[in-house]
Amino acid sequence: MGEYNASSIKVLKDLEGVRKRPAMYIGDTSERGLHHLVFEVIDNSIDEAMAGHCDRIEVIVKKDNSVVVYDNGRGIPIDIHLDEKKAAVEVVMTTLHAGGKFDNKSYKVSGGLHGIGVSVVNALSAWMEVQVSRDGYLWSQKYVRGKPVSKLKKGKERKTTGTTTSFYPDEEIFSEIQFSYEILANKLRELAFLNKGLRIKLNFEPDNKTVIFKYNGGIKEFIEYLDKNKRPIHKHPIYIHKKIDDCVIEAALQFNDSYSENIFSYANNINTIEGGTHLSGFKSAITRAINQYGKEHNLIKSSEPKLIGNDIREGLTAVISVNLPQPQFEGQTKTRLGDIEIKGLVESVVGEGISQYLEEHPAAAKKIITESEAAARSRLAAKRARDLTRRKSALDSSNLPGKLADCSSGNPEETELFIVEGDSAGGSAKQGRDRTFQAVLPLRGKILNVEKSRLNKILSNETIRTLISSLGAGIGDEEFNYKNLRYHKIIIMTDADVDGAHIRTLLLTYFYRYARELISRGNLFIAQPPLYGVKKGSTIEYAYSEKDMERFAKRLGENSKIQRYKGLGEMNPTQLWETTMDPEKRVLRQVTVEDAVEADRLFDILMGTEVEPRREFILQNAEFVENLDV
Repeated sequence: MGEYNASSIKVLKDLEGVRKRPAMYIGDTSERGLHHLVFEVIDNSIDEAMAGHCDRIEVIVKKDNSVVVYDNGRGIPIDIHLDEKKAAVEVVMTTLHAGGKFDNKSYKVSGGLHGIGVSVVNALSAWMEVQVSRDGYLWSQKYVRGKPVSKLKKGKERKTTGTTTSFYPDEEIFSEIQFSYEILANKLRELAFLNKGLRIKLNFEPDNKTVIFKYNGGIKEFIEYLDKNKRPIHKHPIYIHKKIDDCVIEAALQFNDSYSENIFSYANNINTIEGGTHLSGFKSAITRAINQYGKEHNLIKSSEPKLIGNDIREGLTAVISVNLPQPQFEGQTKTRLGDIEIKGLVESVVGEGISQYLEEHPAAAKKIITESEAAARSRLAAKRARDLTRRKSALDSSNLPGKLADCSSGNPEETELFIVEGDSAGGSAKQGRDRTFQAVLPLRGKILNVEKSRLNKILSNETIRTLISSLGAGIGDEEFNYKNLRYHKIIIMTDADVDGAHIRTLLLTYFYRYARELISRGNLFIAQPPLYGVKKGSTIEYAYSEKDMERFAKRLGENSKIQRYKGLGEMNPTQLWETTMDPEKRVLRQVTVEDAVEADRLFDILMGTEVEPRREFILQNAEFVENLDV
């Protein structure tokens, strides 16, 4: 160990610290972090829109994967900053914690609160250029890896105002610079919904795609988009909007005949995926307002079970959006709102809005309460099913399902569970695994489609009960307990055919709806078994794609034999270990949810009750299918 003294303390000046530890600022340097750069620049334009100074934003991804973001806002100030003795735009672009959002003068409400956004993008870009139309002229400055390479230049006369920021991510930071149209389009669509009337254009040159998002109905249209493939109980979404001092509270909600609850919460355009005080106030308001209306109009019978929040929110799609000055977010990621005052404000405003709607729409109110009572009966039936399962487990000394081949290690952090289809693949997996840390659970038949079932029916399904018992953490918001999880790596391992893909989708639907914490914590994976074995003599190469198969066949030459693996059971235990289970060689895909809105929509299309949306989806995406097995 070297001596630890004052000389050991390193001071990284300007933006050097960002380049040294980029993950601290953008999460990671993979696809997620790459797209985060674009969103940080867009946030500045959105703040201008929220302040009422911008109604047009355009995002251009060039063929070389450089990015241009334009807005017609006021333009970043170009006059000299008194303390820094240089143009304000240069200060904003090159200095951490510099911006116009630390008081309430320039921006009453803002999503970018820490003043690090665009300067971090600058630091992590090979080059950046900013052009500002302001004070009658076009001004520009260029930077390389966060440092200015030119003075702020005064250009042609301009009558308009606005800011154009162009940049190219640094290849020294990002291993692959490849933007996704879907990721960008989904994010921009969401921002357009949240900012009523704002026109956002995406021009994605690599795929020659252009799309414009503009929603004059705001989050009301957002609900209609989310519920497009569902059957609503009432025709139009309930919409609530009120401004109290500098706070704006906006909510839209609609009840449908599905069995899942989908509430998306936002604070200053930031998706608070962990909820917070605004979401708590929203939920409390719905529970109180509907119970109160039901009792006052004798719609809730004394013989029926009391309606709790989960009963009422079954089949609810909702968006709650609040704008407030100086919001207090919990955690570095800004995914949970912590402002105490906003809870009471939201509860009051939303409660009043829902009560008014129920009084004005008695037929819809009756339907909502009838569905809530059915959900309550299902909840009690599910509780009885849980209790019965617990009693049965208590009588079994092992407390584990018989099909589960457990591992010898009792440390969840080092163990993994393979969920496989059928006894044939299960047999190979059990023989090929490392018994010290790998457990195997074979599933017989297809798991129940939870998208079409209430919880009591789900808990009566033997395959799901076996899965719940094996994992040990319970099911649903009320019971799920991550601390009881028996394996910290859960791997779905299915055949590379249509049936395997269907089982995988059914399992993913279950985890997304009833054990989503396993996804958010990074515990869920999908195994990638090889599609082909290319063999010549004693040499065998395993190919995970068509291209790999062609390459291996060419390398091994004539007389090489190609075997297409449709099922895991076609591989012997040794092959399964070498290709799919060995931590040193296998390929795993971690299941993540970057866009909960789009994930919910896709699960509803693929696994919901409506056939026509599924047909449209298949037709639209048929050209992208690879290795189709029919």
